[in-house]
Amino acid sequence: MNETNQTTHDAEEDVRNRNIKIYVNGEIVPREEARISVYDSGFMLGDGMWEGMRLYNGKWAFFDEHMDRLFDSCKAISLDIGMDRDGILDALTKTAAANGMTHDVHCRLMITRGVKYKPFQHPNLSKSGPTIVIIMEHSKPAKHLQAKGISLATVPQVRGLPMSQDAKYNSHSKLNCVIACLQAEQAGADEGLMLDPHGFVNTTNACNFFIVRRGEVWTSTGDYCMNGVTRQKVIDLCRANDIPVFEKNYSLVEAYGADEAFLTGTFGAQTPVSLIDGKKIGSNDGIGPITARLQDLYRDLVTKNTQS
Repeated sequence: MNETNQTTHDAEEDVRNRNIKIYVNGEIVPREEARISVYDSGFMLGDGMWEGMRLYNGKWAFFDEHMDRLFDSCKAISLDIGMDRDGILDALTKTAAANGMTHDVHCRLMITRGVKYKPFQHPNLSKSGPTIVIIMEHSKPAKHLQAKGISLATVPQVRGLPMSQDAKYNSHSKLNCVIACLQAEQAGADEGLMLDPHGFVNTTNACNFFIVRRGEVWTSTGDYCMNGVTRQKVIDLCRANDIPVFEKNYSLVEAYGADEAFLTGTFGAQTPVSLIDGKKIGSNDGIGPITARLQDLYRDLVTKNTQS
């Protein structure tokens, strides 16, 4: 395996993260003391949902959109969070305050079905209520990602049909994506480019995927990928700024011939793609002009959202 692989979640080193405090079921404890039970549903079965969010200027970017996704997903799997949105915001606020965090912070909010009283699958074995964990880190995306870009390898692992495990669940059950990531690394790439069940380009193992062709921005139909908050913001920004954008089926042939390609995600925002299956994308060694414009537009949008 290539030990020099980068990821879309590469961050600048910050020694403050060695001493962070973590929220666990209402208590905020030092990192080394944060514990959950080996009987927890998330540990045993991946039975839970999570959200990744960014804190800027003391405010969570696109908080309502993240909560829409979280509450919809938990409702769909009959997981009672045990608190409303204000309760979650209060827990986030207390955790940030305990860490002295206000800006350039990444949070992973995790909610599982809780501790089981027997080590088996049935949800009714979880009777103690949900497990809620909040991990926050001082986190800025690594600068080299913008200069160098990410390399992708098309992998055999696909994003499946909604009736198998809907990709719109931001669930703790990430084995499908982990396998795709391993396949990409074993092929010498940074991330895996995953196809949909029909062979069309879909997403990567960690992010949503876009290409730019002749001034047009293309992404998948959205039928088989995570309903990414950043993905939707990019689509909205294109529509608001007269950049042609299409959610459509397209093949690897069209991806290989793209002028630009980039990934979207809460952590990295828009990360340029430099190679797909060893083929150089576009004439730039890193970021292209439309990707750069969308980065500027998105940065402005985040500023407006977190300063209002």
